[in-house]
This record gives sequence, C-alpha cells and structure tokens, in this order.
Amino acid sequence: MHTSLPDKADLELALLRRSLHGLSAASERCGHCQRTLLVGERVYLYESGAARCELCRARERSAPLDSHTIHGPEFGHTLRIRDQRAA
Repeated sequence: MHTSLPDKADLELALLRRSLHGLSAASERCGHCQRTLLVGERVYLYESGAARCELCRARERSAPLDSHTIHGPEFGHTLRIRDQRAA
C-alpha cells in the first residue's frame, strides 16, 4: 500500500495540530493576557479565581491569595539522589 506525498503531509499536519492542541489545553495561562506561562514563572491567584502572570499582576487592585511557580513537564518524574552514608 503506497500513499502519496500530499497524503503524508496532510497526516503529519493533522498529527501536529492535534498534539499542539493537547499541549495548549494542558498548559496554564494568564487570565488577563492569555499568555502561556513559562517554566519558572510565578502565577498569582486571586479571590475571584483569576490567575495573573507577573506582567498582569500590577493591574489587580487586591492582593493575591496565593502564588505558585510553574513547573515543567518533568516535575515529579525525576529522582533526587541523597547521600545517606554515615558522616
């Protein structure tokens, strides 16, 4: 079974679009500018449920209730080796 070049290109584009859509749906975004937050950036959470990035934080009048750092996809899947030998 042979497929032509345009069929392969269409399949590759469809797979790429599907994977990008899945990644963008899983990533956290700023509630004001809709920018995808970067790994290591702090996101601030407000009482209204809004999430704001560092850049949009100044636009909020109230103080944030909580904040956390954006982690990469490897977070929680890595090992930390600890030296447990007697000193």
